Amino acid sequence: MSNDMQGYEDVTIYGLSQERENELLNKQIECNFIWTNKEGHGLGVIMNYIAKNGSIWVTATSQRPRVKALRRDPRASVVISSMGTDMGPGKTVTYKGRVKIHEDQATKDWFYPAMAKIISPYPAPTEEAAIAHLDTPLRVIIELIPEKTIKFDGDSIAKSSHEGTIPGASS
Repeated sequence: MSNDMQGYEDVTIYGLSQERENELLNKQIECNFIWTNKEGHGLGVIMNYIAKNGSIWVTATSQRPRVKALRRDPRASVVISSMGTDMGPGKTVTYKGRVKIHEDQATKDWFYPAMAKIISPYPAPTEEAAIAHLDTPLRVIIELIPEKTIKFDGDSIAKSSHEGTIPGASS
């Protein structure tokens, strides 16, 4: 088997650098948040997120099935793609970990204004209106604490294809 074929089969060698991962986290505003239901099926929804202190933070109201499922089994994943950003397609990061559900006012006090900057003007026309939209009695903040990270940089694979090289391959 040629080195080229081996390179495309083992894409772990095309990981995002820490700098590119940080750029992706700062430029993207949506993630696919994934959990499992009682039957063990994986389910995911697109959600706005905040990356802070090494965790990914999202919000939902406590009556949502995902919150009930996470209280039962805190294992979850988040997938973030570069689509829609000026980074172009093909850059992704996946975080696998466990969630912590926050209901305390101190978390809400920093989270709501930060999320309002992301979601305004939709679904609310101003940041103040977005905070009011978020600040409801049943709302919880979900913190995914990563235990494993999977990174992919499509630019690296494209570059090596053009140059005919594979990172880490010996000649």
